[in-house]
Amino acid sequence: MKITRTITLVTGSVILGLVATACGGASSGGSGAYGAPANPPANPPANAPTGTAIGVASLGPGRALVDGNGRAVYLFEKDIGPSSTCSGACASVWPPLLTHGEMPTVTGSAGADQLGTTPRGDGGVQVTYHGHPLYYYVSDHASGDVGGQALDQFGAKWYLVRPSGEKLDTD
Repeated sequence: MKITRTITLVTGSVILGLVATACGGASSGGSGAYGAPANPPANPPANAPTGTAIGVASLGPGRALVDGNGRAVYLFEKDIGPSSTCSGACASVWPPLLTHGEMPTVTGSAGADQLGTTPRGDGGVQVTYHGHPLYYYVSDHASGDVGGQALDQFGAKWYLVRPSGEKLDTD
């Protein structure tokens, strides 16, 4: 009888452990389409650097904003004003340029008076330029990559940003 109770307790503990692991625990946030987090954390994805500077570079389509590492940043036409409409799966493909308490600096011909921030629904603070929230494109890996230019995803088009703050329209 004592052995039966011990086996029952051990079996019950193992089953509870397996259920908790399968469910991902209470803090997993679940998952959305294509395995993307349903509620991404306020911290950027590993492939989304947080730029320490905003500058201007000559990219394939023209002169546009880049971060301190030369990575292109984009605006999303669906965003009206400084509020971001890109979250969940969208933010997995188009990671926001976040600031973690320090505003990026401006270099070259980028306008310091154009730089700002906006709160995000996930708790992060996103960098804006000329009132547009700024994003990276997940497939741009190196300085000068502009694979996101003029893509139509998540309900609108994405464009590089001119130093004036307007979209770099190459359509």
